[in-house]
Amino acid sequence: MENTGPVKSRFDLEAQGFQAKSAYWNLTTAALYEQAVSRGEAELSEDGALVCKTGAFTGRAAKDKFFVEEPSSKDKIWWGKVNQPISQENFDKIFEKVKAYMADKDVFVQDCWGGASTEHRLPVRVINEHAWHNLFARNMFITARRHDELPDFEPGFTVVHMPGCKADPATDGTNSETFILCDLAKKLVLIGGTYYAGEIKKSIFTVLNYLLPEKSILPMHCSANMDKKDRVALFFGLSGTGKTTLSADSSRVLIGDDEHGWADDGVFNFEGGCYAKVIKLSPAMEPEIYATTKRFGTILENVVMDPKTRKLDLDDNSLTENTRASYPIDFIPNASETGWGGQPANIMMLTCDAYGVLPPISKLTPEQAMFHFLSGYTAKVAGTEKGVTEPTATFSTCFGAPFMPRHATEYAKLLGEKMAAGNVNCWLVNTGWTGGAYGTGERMNIAYTRAMVNAALDGDLNKEEFETEGFFGLSIPKGCPSVPAEVLNPRSTWADKDAYDAQAQKLAGMFEENFKQFGEAGQALVDGSKSDEEAACAVT
Repeated sequence: MENTGPVKSRFDLEAQGFQAKSAYWNLTTAALYEQAVSRGEAELSEDGALVCKTGAFTGRAAKDKFFVEEPSSKDKIWWGKVNQPISQENFDKIFEKVKAYMADKDVFVQDCWGGASTEHRLPVRVINEHAWHNLFARNMFITARRHDELPDFEPGFTVVHMPGCKADPATDGTNSETFILCDLAKKLVLIGGTYYAGEIKKSIFTVLNYLLPEKSILPMHCSANMDKKDRVALFFGLSGTGKTTLSADSSRVLIGDDEHGWADDGVFNFEGGCYAKVIKLSPAMEPEIYATTKRFGTILENVVMDPKTRKLDLDDNSLTENTRASYPIDFIPNASETGWGGQPANIMMLTCDAYGVLPPISKLTPEQAMFHFLSGYTAKVAGTEKGVTEPTATFSTCFGAPFMPRHATEYAKLLGEKMAAGNVNCWLVNTGWTGGAYGTGERMNIAYTRAMVNAALDGDLNKEEFETEGFFGLSIPKGCPSVPAEVLNPRSTWADKDAYDAQAQKLAGMFEENFKQFGEAGQALVDGSKSDEEAACAVT
């Protein structure tokens, strides 16, 4: 095997049992650009971004993700629709298929880390069939600051991404030709049959979500920033709720936009980059993120580009609504250089309520925080998916169910303990509809949302008088600087109060029905009626 590149680890591919035609080690951004373009994998935009298409898969293949059912981890995983088992035999069969596929290919290797904490970070090796996917790994993970860190690099986990390698569901135990397989004992992730780059970063996020709770570190699907006094804010939220947009605030330091750990000594970013949705991106409302689409080093996934002028059309969703930009975090002017922050002072739980009944901002009690963290609510609007003709509730526990291998109450318990230790404020923020449901009401004014969030983070909102609404028991401020008072109580924005009451009652019922899945363990966290030992027994 021919090995080229700036620095190769002594613990090479052969030491891991892999063979390839040639291996390109730890190539720079410019070198990966050259490889991607010369191999026909990508094109350059007029401003220098690398434009790529992912084919049939423009998002995660959730039904094709499996954990190996093996002795060291099988009793710790919350098995079900999200965490599906695959036998060791079938994993090994696909592993041999992947190795055979690699044997006559050029591959690209990046040695990097998941986690800005030198104490808790995970050494990650990413092996790719394509150069642009290797650049994605270079953007998204934390790379070596000095070359002398790499010769002795030994991976704690390895991700092998071979999109052209496909499974045979009839014999391999998969649901389709696509596979995302994790063997926690072998410390190995195998990805095939999909070109969507997000699978690479989310596989390691999933691994960290498994490993870190045993160190009493809470892994979180959230963005994080901090003010000049180092007061950290966390932003939880599913796709489309404004997590990336609201955390990219020019007046605050961005710690990270998607994945973090909360340790005893503070919050740290898992990543070295950002992976932002860019469909209909506004240069006026999101100038920092918009600017990254015009930079060398940014990867644009499924963004439409004029083939002659190379001009981008960020409004064109003909390939997908899930257009993405991957870029190093230092492309954001106010990004943290260390990826570290102190203890959180505030938590923002973001939801896009298409039913239009949740308040634009409300302060949560610790018990309500547990409830909404476990619920992870947002709503899809009509027209976003085939057959969706009215708002549809979506519940994703811990605001990231697809990436949580352990039982949800393990993460919620850690959150509750850390909130109590730091006396952390928690807020529920509705970035969705007001004055009516989708189709009748209107989307919440983002300027108002920013004003409410800033007032909460600065402590001004705590000085206001609060009232309690009747359906969810939420505490709503009666006033907020720079926000009209009539906006704050959702019922007052509806012309038809009876229609509001009916819609609110409907949504409250959905919350209750969804929460039943957490059983006694979930209820114990919410009402505080059981000891830690009783809650642990309820989980098992």
